[in-house]
Parts: sequence; C-alpha cells; structure tokens
Amino acid sequence: MRLPCPLCGERDRREFYYQGHATMLDRPARDAGIDAWDDYLHNRDNIAGEVEDLWHHEAGCGAWIKVTRNTVTHEVSGAKLVNGARK
Repeated sequence: MRLPCPLCGERDRREFYYQGHATMLDRPARDAGIDAWDDYLHNRDNIAGEVEDLWHHEAGCGAWIKVTRNTVTHEVSGAKLVNGARK
C-alpha cells in the first residue's frame, strides 16, 4: 500500500507507523467516569468501508497525517496533516 504524505508525496506504507482510528483524537475528559475510559481504551469499531486513520511518517518527515482509506478495497482516497503541523 502507498500513502500520500502531504509534505513528501506518495510513499510506501513501510515508511509510516499506524496509530489507529482518527477517533482516537476524541479522548474522554480527565474526570470522565471509568466506563467512558474503558470504552475509549478497549472497544474499537471494525468498519467495512471508508475510515480515517492516524499515521506517523516515522521514516520520513515526521508528520502526523490523517489518511482516508477504504478497508474493503484498500483504496486510499486522501491524506491531510493533523493540526497542520509536523511533529
């Protein structure tokens, strides 16, 4: 699979480290109850179709990117910088 880094262009997936679904950015508040934190840490959707994932361009520019891809066809339809900044 090839991922489109907004800073470096299209690169092989092996340059990146997968960090999980982009919903991981939606963390519960610090004082949220144990059920909210348990759900956040342990439960994941297994979506068939388009998803947004977080990837770190570890062997490249160091950027954090949000990649839109289809889990059924493996088509990557886009990528953008997370918060518009590099790590």
